Amino acid sequence: MRIIHWQQARILLGFLVLGLYIASPAHAEKADQDKPVILEAEKVSVNDVKQIYDLNGQVLLIKGSIIVTGEDGHITVDPQGYEFVDVIGNPNEVASFRQRREGPADEFMQGRGAQVTYDAKTEFLTITGDASLKRLLNMQMLDQLKGWKIEYDDVKQYYRVIPPKDAKPEDLPLARAILSPRRKATLEK
Repeated sequence: MRIIHWQQARILLGFLVLGLYIASPAHAEKADQDKPVILEAEKVSVNDVKQIYDLNGQVLLIKGSIIVTGEDGHITVDPQGYEFVDVIGNPNEVASFRQRREGPADEFMQGRGAQVTYDAKTEFLTITGDASLKRLLNMQMLDQLKGWKIEYDDVKQYYRVIPPKDAKPEDLPLARAILSPRRKATLEK
């Protein structure tokens, strides 16, 4: 198993399908919905009429507690004001996602992969390509998932790890999960 380390100080998602429900009552931080979007990149192209933003080179998106980084990004805003974010990395740096979860403790979802997509309306995160996703409480890992593709539905509190379509049985394990006991994690909050 390869451990992936953060490479920047700015921390700014078949044969096997692994579905895991989270018993924790925390959700994405609701205050994020009303925050402005801050975009940084080497190049930003804006179509204000269609509400489409294209970003190239060292992309950084911040909206409240949500931080997304990567090399290239595409953001679409729907008529209700919800963002759909699609960011890809490059061979030297992966795309990343981080969001604080609602609740009294310092709980975060943090993921990395070749591509990160996030739908703010449905609160659905997808991380593809050597994907990893962690749930952290006070900077201690509670849950960790690794696989080719990870889906996380924050509304339903559901993880899913999916192998590549061309995976072979001899390639197993294609998905890995380390999960903390829910009772203990819930009591510590």
